[in-house]
Amino acid sequence: MARRPGTPRLLRELNDRAALDLLVEQGPLTRAQIGEHTGLSKVTASQLLSRLEDRGLVSVVGEQAGGRGPNAALYAVVPSSAYVAGLEVGPDGITAGVADITGHLTAEVTVDPNGADEPVKAVHNAVVKACRSAKVAVSKLSAFVIGTPGVVDPRSGDVQFAFDLPSWHEGVLAALRTDLRRPVTIENDVNLAAIAERAYGAARDADDFALMWFDRGMGLSVTLGGRLHRGRWGGAGEIGYLPVPAAARRTRASPSRRPGTSRPSPAATARGTPTTPSGPSPTSTG
Repeated sequence: MARRPGTPRLLRELNDRAALDLLVEQGPLTRAQIGEHTGLSKVTASQLLSRLEDRGLVSVVGEQAGGRGPNAALYAVVPSSAYVAGLEVGPDGITAGVADITGHLTAEVTVDPNGADEPVKAVHNAVVKACRSAKVAVSKLSAFVIGTPGVVDPRSGDVQFAFDLPSWHEGVLAALRTDLRRPVTIENDVNLAAIAERAYGAARDADDFALMWFDRGMGLSVTLGGRLHRGRWGGAGEIGYLPVPAAARRTRASPSRRPGTSRPSPAATARGTPTTPSGPSPTSTG
């Protein structure tokens, strides 16, 4: 892989990114505080803040009283400077949410696919509806992340298999990127739940953990050393395509399964009992 030399332009880009990440994570900070956290000099911190202001990425949102001298200006990321969309795709609908650069959810909608078997059209319609609700132009979205049940190839990022979404298969990722004209990432929904759990939930202090998911089926995601473990083919954490019968979900009784089998009978499948975990029974963390 080609390495970029440490040119002044590259160093400026790295400093700007470090400051933005810091402001997103910790909120409003003064120039001196940004310098302390990043190790940059006051002059360098001032220069990068000027660049970020000129680009509309940060702004002064207040002041902080100090000792002698004037109060220090507090800088924060401009929330509307960037937006992303997150989507959860299932057999009964697509939920799309639009969030600003700070992570604030500006709108969330659920769209009935109406039996449509065209993933690109269904996703596009959900995104448009969410953007209208958020009053954000689709063109302002910087990236899309789609959570779906099924096996996602860790190398290509494409869907390999999804039991209850037969139209989601290899080639969907390229089609979505062509339609949306933005970076698109597809990930197993249980894996995404594990990532969120480590970032904001009960696993924040855990480098190694497993998350089990019970919904339309059973899913398992594995995180090792703080990283999602997908396995060579995207099936790490696979615990078999075990059905969770509708009756069991209603009564919370233990799901029944014929000895020696891991898939439901055709009759059970016809009644709408999926064989795939809520997220692909296969995807894991890593």
